Amino acid sequence: MAATRDEVPPDTSLPGVDPLGDPFLRTRFTLPGRPVTFLRRARLDEHLGQALLTPLTLVNGCAGAGKTLLVADWAERLDRPVAWLTLDAAVEGPGMFWAHLLQSLNAAGVPIPAAIGFPADATRVHHALLSRLASELAGRDSPVTVVIDEYDQMTDPEVARQLDFVLQHARPGLHLVLVTRTEPLLPLHRYRVAGEMTEIRDAELAFTPEEAVTLLGLHGLPLDVPGARPLVERTRGWAAGLRLCALAARASPDPERYLKEFEAGRGTIADFLLAEVLERQTPETQDLLLRISVLDRFRPELADELTERTDAAEILAELHRANAFVEDFGHGWYRLHPLFREILRAHLRRRAPGLEPRLHRRAAHWLRRSGALPEMLAHGAAAQDWTYVARALVEDLAIGQLFTGLGTEVPPEWFAGLGTETRDPAANLVRAAHELSRSDLGQGLAHLRRAEEQLAADDGGSRAAQLSRALLEALAGRLSGSAHRTERAARSARRLMPQLPSRLLDGHPELGALLLTHVGSSRLWAGRFDEARAALTAVTRGPRTAATVLPRMEALEHLALVDHLHGWPSAAERKVHAMTAEAERYGAPQPSGSGLGRLVLAAVALDRDDVDRAEALLAETAHDQPPADPVSAAARRFVTAGVLLARGRTRAALAVAAQSVPAADHSPWAQGRAALVASAAHLAEGDPDAAGEVLRRVAGDQPLCAVGAARALLAAGDPGAALRLLDGPGDHPRSGPGVAVPALLVRAQAAKLEGDAATARGLLAQALQEGRGEELRRPFRDAGPWIVPFLAEPPLRSLAAGWLVPDPVSAPGERTSPRPVSAPGVRVRPGRASAYAERTRPGPAPAYAERIRGGTGPGPLVEQLSPREREVLERLARTMSTEDIAADLYVSVNTVKTHLKSAYRKLSVHRRNDAVRRARELGLL
Repeated sequence: MAATRDEVPPDTSLPGVDPLGDPFLRTRFTLPGRPVTFLRRARLDEHLGQALLTPLTLVNGCAGAGKTLLVADWAERLDRPVAWLTLDAAVEGPGMFWAHLLQSLNAAGVPIPAAIGFPADATRVHHALLSRLASELAGRDSPVTVVIDEYDQMTDPEVARQLDFVLQHARPGLHLVLVTRTEPLLPLHRYRVAGEMTEIRDAELAFTPEEAVTLLGLHGLPLDVPGARPLVERTRGWAAGLRLCALAARASPDPERYLKEFEAGRGTIADFLLAEVLERQTPETQDLLLRISVLDRFRPELADELTERTDAAEILAELHRANAFVEDFGHGWYRLHPLFREILRAHLRRRAPGLEPRLHRRAAHWLRRSGALPEMLAHGAAAQDWTYVARALVEDLAIGQLFTGLGTEVPPEWFAGLGTETRDPAANLVRAAHELSRSDLGQGLAHLRRAEEQLAADDGGSRAAQLSRALLEALAGRLSGSAHRTERAARSARRLMPQLPSRLLDGHPELGALLLTHVGSSRLWAGRFDEARAALTAVTRGPRTAATVLPRMEALEHLALVDHLHGWPSAAERKVHAMTAEAERYGAPQPSGSGLGRLVLAAVALDRDDVDRAEALLAETAHDQPPADPVSAAARRFVTAGVLLARGRTRAALAVAAQSVPAADHSPWAQGRAALVASAAHLAEGDPDAAGEVLRRVAGDQPLCAVGAARALLAAGDPGAALRLLDGPGDHPRSGPGVAVPALLVRAQAAKLEGDAATARGLLAQALQEGRGEELRRPFRDAGPWIVPFLAEPPLRSLAAGWLVPDPVSAPGERTSPRPVSAPGVRVRPGRASAYAERTRPGPAPAYAERIRGGTGPGPLVEQLSPREREVLERLARTMSTEDIAADLYVSVNTVKTHLKSAYRKLSVHRRNDAVRRARELGLL
């Protein structure tokens, strides 16, 4: 029978030439050699080992990703035949492809029977040849592995269909490994669903910092992991980039510095990417790549804006499929590999000088229309179009985002470029916002006044400009401590808001939140607590979005300060924790600057006599910038003075308390807190007259200051006057245990001085009951040594046990609650603590425990519940759900569950009802 034109007769030996009559080149069938600096990576080696378990393995990565060397190293160590075929443009068409594949099998020592045949036409292959080949491979005793390198060179869909046919019917005698830059045309989805494919892609091929350290070491470059991490981030772990960097660094006089600061636009890396990626593209694609190199990220529509064409979507999709250093990170957005972008930008500047600023300007206009403010600002600044940037911020009502976060760090040069003598009101408003955001009141007001004059000359300017000015004026009032200025600016803003498009206002909820925060802070400074609470609470109940998270956090820390000033430390602590939870929920930073939340926590720690914690929290705020407003400055002053006083440094405490807080208006509570510290310092120095005098100068009706003045009168030996002072007019319904406990202790001491021990004992018991829930140890410590004998009495000691003095039923060596109460400024040394406990213990531990529990019920707690565990138990007793408890305490559900597990363990129970019953038996509820 005559042979077909597609194949030679079956009895003909495999020829030494391809269908075109050219000899086969041996290099196409030889495993590439590995350099001495090749790094075998165990994780990839292990993954490749799965290739023997699946018919198809795909190694898909960009140029220079290390695909070929990885597979060649693995293939060389296999204990089975490996046929290697490297494709190029010459291996085109089905006949040519299959001729080369058959030759690769022959070169690998896998003889192909003459009966299979051989393609005679470079463009075609007979189906019978494929069937015979598949049958031959399927019947082999030992499977053969075929590696096709640079498979991206094969773009003929007919070849893909034929290869899929052979792979399907040759199993289990064939394992196919494709090494490619692009997605092959095979039906990969089918292989994935069936679990018949092993995949290694770009992300897995990238070097980790640890692997990069080893690779650089092979090049004689010692570097640790922290030192290698920036290089890996910049190269994205790209193998060729790391190797080329290493080679260039070895030739540098300072290799380590070169690796940190090398210019990607010059040298071997640039040559590689320009040759292997850019110059392989069509002129249209090259033009697009060069133009989008000015962008950090981009959509096809933005790329079209820069090229002034409409083909970006198709080109970008193809570049991504081809692993041409264009990354698709979802939702229609792309970005260039960082090194490729650097090289393209350098090439753009050389090829088209002057084009880059115009591209930035076009990008800024497109991004503004799309609502991408941070990118718009960056490109407007890069184009040095400062007037456009400023007007966009003002007219789009985006100026508030300079305070709430633009989603990116604002480089100082953005504002420096605006100039100091600009005649544009928008530019002066932006400069004012920049200075006020840095708490530079002087410079901020100067720019604000210029903007105000320019707006007046322009018939008031736009409504957006007027609203921006009002917002900044409110902030200036807050920073200067002028509630009148803030309120006036807020009224102006409220009049303007209805005159602006609702769509524009709805897009910027941060404006209203910022305005109310400024108003609330100013009212707090003025001592108008109820009005401050109303404004600040409105912020926390307003829109909960990423744009308003920072104002909400500021509002919560200010509300925490109000709670602390009213004597509710636990409530203050909860609000600070809620602020932290808010930050974690939105990934926002803590408000940098004042650190008011930490200052409130430090004040609470002082109330609980945890001076170490207070000092640590205060130290955390030392690295912040100067306090943003008088409220924060005053809080830092009284906490600092309080810590110094607790450390016995009375002179230093007096000096800090005497420092003034610059402000336009007087703040009664700030003066009162400073006076309280000064009075306590004078008392510690034995000068009750000075202690009383400093508090007599305090204005306003402040309950805690009255308590301090009464303490001074007691120290002066006048208990009657002290009681009359406490019995004076004044109704303070909001005052909590932080005010009530010191007042009760003063009354108790007065009763003792007048010889009424029973009344003193009753008042002290009431103070212990009030203070126990909040663990207010500091007032008892400040009360003086007269309190110690009373606390040794069994009824009072039971109220103090475990939180104010050591628990006498604790096991020997067991950790107990904080140190026992002693005289002011006197610490009980560790070596004397047991002696102190022995002196104050009313009797043997079992008898004492029996008196506590009334002779019935379970034994006492082995380990005391924490304050937060008690709060959770109290809400548990009110049959609140775990979710309700979490919301009430401003913590996560997991945190509540953790507290419950700990409480169950300490109470020796396993269920909610048992925990409540046990807590009631122990008198904890």
